Amino acid sequence: MGQYTQEGGITCWRKLCPLAEGIGYAGQLVLFYSCMCYIIILAWALLYLVFSFSPQLPWASCNNLWNTADCVDISSQNSSFNWTHQTNRTTAATEFWERRVLSISGGIEEMGSVRWELLLCLIVMWVICYFCIWKGVKSTGKVVYFTATFPYVMLLVLLIRGLTLPGALQGVVFYLYPEPSRLSDPQVWMEAGSQIFFSYSVGVGSLTVLGSYNTYNNNCYKDCLWLCLLNSATSLVAGFAVFSVLGFMAHEQGTSVEMVAESGPGLAFIAYPQAIAMMPLPQLWAVCFFVMIILLGLDTQFVAMEVVMTSITDLFPAVLRRAGRRELFLLLFCLSCFFAQMVMMTEGGMYVFQLMDYYACNGTCLLFMSVFESLALGWLFGAEKIFDIIEDMTGVRPNFMFKLCWLYLTPLVSLVSFICSLVEYQPLTFNRWYVYPSWAYVMGWLLALSSILLIPGWALVKLATGSGTLPESFFHLCQPVPDLPLTWKRKSETQTPPRLVPSSPLHSSSAASGSLVSAPLQLRCVWFSRLRCVWSDDLVPLSTALRESLV
Repeated sequence: MGQYTQEGGITCWRKLCPLAEGIGYAGQLVLFYSCMCYIIILAWALLYLVFSFSPQLPWASCNNLWNTADCVDISSQNSSFNWTHQTNRTTAATEFWERRVLSISGGIEEMGSVRWELLLCLIVMWVICYFCIWKGVKSTGKVVYFTATFPYVMLLVLLIRGLTLPGALQGVVFYLYPEPSRLSDPQVWMEAGSQIFFSYSVGVGSLTVLGSYNTYNNNCYKDCLWLCLLNSATSLVAGFAVFSVLGFMAHEQGTSVEMVAESGPGLAFIAYPQAIAMMPLPQLWAVCFFVMIILLGLDTQFVAMEVVMTSITDLFPAVLRRAGRRELFLLLFCLSCFFAQMVMMTEGGMYVFQLMDYYACNGTCLLFMSVFESLALGWLFGAEKIFDIIEDMTGVRPNFMFKLCWLYLTPLVSLVSFICSLVEYQPLTFNRWYVYPSWAYVMGWLLALSSILLIPGWALVKLATGSGTLPESFFHLCQPVPDLPLTWKRKSETQTPPRLVPSSPLHSSSAASGSLVSAPLQLRCVWFSRLRCVWSDDLVPLSTALRESLV
């Protein structure tokens, strides 16, 4: 979509299927929420990285001011220590996370004071993000040469170290050995689908915006294949790096991997740091781990911010493409996110973070968007048109299986998963014991509905304000704009009469009799913010043809 239209996440829908433009707005709103949540994790990781340079890791012992009498120093315990029966005890890593880093309060009703250390880390992260993308894809492209490749070096180092630890095999077996009984659990499939949506950045417009910077004839068919293979392969390898270390920790504690495994922030900030503290040279491995977390997170944050910036810039090109306007708008965007995040920097901020992550950035919203996205492209715009577009851009006609996916499989699976996610809905709890007040759940659902309702709401408004009868307005809103590249090409072949010019002097007899010959039309392109193309012949200056096309 992006490569064909050369537009961002919102205006591409305006060109392909104006009725579905609400999908673009919904995707950008989800990305806006993600920008606010994701960089909080980077601030936590930066604080951990600073503490990693201490002579002794502060989460490795119970001899600190923030520790309680229930603290257990696992790194000093031998394998005979029966951890499984210590229900009222907490680890040093858990107390460092909850009492030192977060200083977590008793609930969302008790917001408490601002955590100034976290706030400073958050400011540092926003400054890094701003100056890495303030010049657009030119500056971002140079930065990601480092931020996208160096984490692989760190991952390889952690993988080798993890696999050489005692008990690593136990963790790898737990990682790879399946539980067939869980395949009948719908929640497993919904979690898997949501993970793929977030991992591949599907549905929110990220791939659309990145594709819009490609040349028209780039092989996006091959790019998509490589995207899926490299993404999933990286996740698979990262699983070995994580679970080998968890197996080591389970071996040292004399318990099972299932007992030490955490999910969500607990894995990155409790379980893994706790395992690192039990290794030789713990500071070295802690630095490697948190540098990898920060660089991986920065890549994700770069993309989310760049997608929002490009999509909004394409909405208002006359205003935001002037010199200096992008930098000012990016500054305004960063400041807006920062001040909206201030509440998550308080002692009760973790409760707000979990609320936004669970409702505003959850997979249910993406599943809902994917239903309408596949219906809009497969049925309203037309699956056959998509086949023709891909063939025109890449020279390769996609496999017929893709048409079945666009028309039937993707919308059906997404719809069933969306319905199941609503049926299986469980209210959010924190640490399995804290239940949010009713007003917090209402606020969470409002955040979720803010993106979901944009899709049908936009369509209803466009239909209500359209000219003509309802069927006429619906038909008009489902039609792509006429200035798309393949549309121009077909018009030149079927409708546009040939441009008549005097014949060459070599054919003097024909010239004398006044005969005319046609000059062939060519797709001529120029780089103007993005690649802009127009069908014309060599006798018309490219600037003139482009100006007439834009008018």
